[in-house]
Amino acid sequence: MMMAPDPFGRGFSTVVAKAMRPDVAVFHGLQADHAGNVRFGYANDNTILAEASRTVIVTVEEVVPELPPEARDATFMPGILVDAVAEAMYGAHPAGCPGAYPVDDAHMALYARDARTDADFAAYLRRTVFGLAGHEAYVREFVPEGWGRSGQLPLREAGD
Repeated sequence: MMMAPDPFGRGFSTVVAKAMRPDVAVFHGLQADHAGNVRFGYANDNTILAEASRTVIVTVEEVVPELPPEARDATFMPGILVDAVAEAMYGAHPAGCPGAYPVDDAHMALYARDARTDADFAAYLRRTVFGLAGHEAYVREFVPEGWGRSGQLPLREAGD
């Protein structure tokens, strides 16, 4: 950052900084369709970050053939901004996914405890990330049975 003269000539200096251009932005949402359109289900600024990023990866609770027109609201990200989509139910855990499940307070407390030192955090990562066979193993091991699935996620009907 640096100081520069006010470009509008008001006689004072202003702070300027080079725009950030992240290499990768990763998001988790409720649904995405086969065209990469994403429905987050909550108001957010994700599209602004996606527009600035070189690569955008989105995990979602569910991939559907096509998002309905009513899903194209303030919670929507157009597929033109998305490079890859992966279905990962409980992909935001232990954080919550608004519209699908709440924050897992017990697991977040474990995370906060284990993040206090480098050694404890390395052990946490071995237990919860690197020591597992994949996402399904994580869900079996760490997501409580039926976590947050009380019908609030508008999933497609069976057979769709």
